[in-house]
Amino acid sequence: MEEKARILYVEDDLTLSYVTRDNLEIKGYAVDHCEDGIIALQKINTGTYDLCILDVMLPRMDGFTLAGEIRKNNTEIPILFLTARSSKEDRISGFKLGGDDYITKPYNIEELVLKIEVFLKRRKIIPEIPTRTATIRLGQFTFDPDNQKLLAGQTVCYLTRKENELLSFLATHPDQIIKREEILRKVWGSDHFFASRSLDVFISRLRKILAFDSRIRIENVHNTGYRLKTGL
Repeated sequence: MEEKARILYVEDDLTLSYVTRDNLEIKGYAVDHCEDGIIALQKINTGTYDLCILDVMLPRMDGFTLAGEIRKNNTEIPILFLTARSSKEDRISGFKLGGDDYITKPYNIEELVLKIEVFLKRRKIIPEIPTRTATIRLGQFTFDPDNQKLLAGQTVCYLTRKENELLSFLATHPDQIIKREEILRKVWGSDHFFASRSLDVFISRLRKILAFDSRIRIENVHNTGYRLKTGL
């Protein structure tokens, strides 16, 4: 069974807190409710939570101060403010203290739940561990994308980052026609005019490098794009 996400909910309005906590528990969340900022800080310093929902106007320690204290030890946990104040200055203050979002009272429970789901999904995204790219054989060349180099016998040619990215993309589609627009979007992230001119320059540079082996060449495909011929 999947473990429930734990939420620290800090609200001094007992009627509102009862309704909100009840609805969140129905949605499957484990909710710890506190009525003031001091108790909430003690709880978060001794427990493990996936998200904090903080009212701004709290007794003993307000929500902004509480958020600042939380951020001293925890920069990752999402903090969502609940407030009856909607001024631009209040929102900026909250964001500067490390808050992630605001909901203005009175709020809709469904809106609150949707925001919670967004933040919890973000937290579950695990960065990919970089894996080593296998070397690629291109005629007499051994292409090592991870180290940005081409080897031909005892000769080593180190590529620039953009040369490496461009050759990597071409080499993973050997003997296939690749449209200019596709190359530009993949390698440059844009198909605007200046990126297009830059592509022409880098194609020319790669052709000079690959001239060591006449079987390996980058062909123009008229009005379409390019093809890396491997001589196979």
